[in-house]
Order: sequence, then C-alpha cells, then structure tokens
Amino acid sequence: MHPGTAIVVLWLIWLVSWLAAAFWADPAQKRAGFRVEARYRVLWLAGAVLLFIPAHGYEGRLRLWMPNFAEAWICVALIAIGIAFAWWARLHLGRLWSGTITAKAGHHVVDTGPYELVRHPIYTGLLLAILATMAAKGTVWGIAGTALLIIGIVTKARLEESFLRGELGSAYDDYARRVPMLLPFAPA
Repeated sequence: MHPGTAIVVLWLIWLVSWLAAAFWADPAQKRAGFRVEARYRVLWLAGAVLLFIPAHGYEGRLRLWMPNFAEAWICVALIAIGIAFAWWARLHLGRLWSGTITAKAGHHVVDTGPYELVRHPIYTGLLLAILATMAAKGTVWGIAGTALLIIGIVTKARLEESFLRGELGSAYDDYARRVPMLLPFAPA
C-alpha cells in the first residue's frame, strides 16, 4: 500500500467509526446552540476541504516539500497514533461525549485516563493527526487547511470550557488549574 492511500484509509475509518459511535452517546440536557457552534464549524469545514485537497501533480509554489517514502510512513504512523489517542479519549468519556457543546444528565468532570494528561485529549489526538497529514502532503493548501483547523479546534475548546464552567462551576475551574488544555506537560 502507498502511504497516501494509507492516510486516506485511516481518515475514512476514523470518520465512519466516529459518526457511527455518535449513536451511543446520552441525549443532551442543555446545548450551547447553533450560533455559538457556527464559529468553529465554518473553520472546520473550510480547513478540512483545504487539508484534503489531493496533492497529486502539485509542483512549484503549491507544493513546498515532498516527503520521502520513510518520512511519509512516519506521517502515517503519527496519524494512526493521533487517531488512536482521540479514540481512547472518546471511549474513556463514554456516554458523556457529544459532537456539539452540551451538558448531559449527570455531567461531571472526567479527569482520569487521557483526561489526566490534557483537558481536550480528543482534540490533542486530532491535532497530531492533522499536523502529520499536512507534513505528508507538503502543500500550501495543506498548511492553510491545518491553520484553519487549529484555529477551529482551539475556538471550540474555549467555547466548551466556558460552557462547562457555567455548568460545573468550581469543579471545572479546579480541573483547569491542574491539567493543561491541549499539550501534555505544558503549564496549565
């Protein structure tokens, strides 16, 4: 298999499994709302489109580098690690997970497993996979898409934190003081 094919397969497996798993989340008791979420969703959509524009045939200014075969497979491994980390976090969160900014019945701070390392481990894993995808592509479009996705992820993480502080109060504040937002071992 070619590294480019492996990258597409990994992302497709992630997308299909992620969407299918949405059915085993508990229903939301309270939502942040569409207007709040539109801020990051537009960035995510534009970023994903740009990141996944095929890199075949780009020469000159649009392709900035071309990883060799070994480097491309390292990127594939990093994408797999990032997706696996995101899945570990999602499984650990269990039925409290939501694709939107919500509070569930019995919502509480989860601070074990990957949530001991970062407050948003799903985003941490996806960021690793996104950055590795960009590195494997080496295109201007990949860099632009990655930049939009990073801004979108940070925007959603901040919106979630504001929402959770309102719902969970000092319990979330205490957690945020102890655990970094996205980068393990960074200051909280």
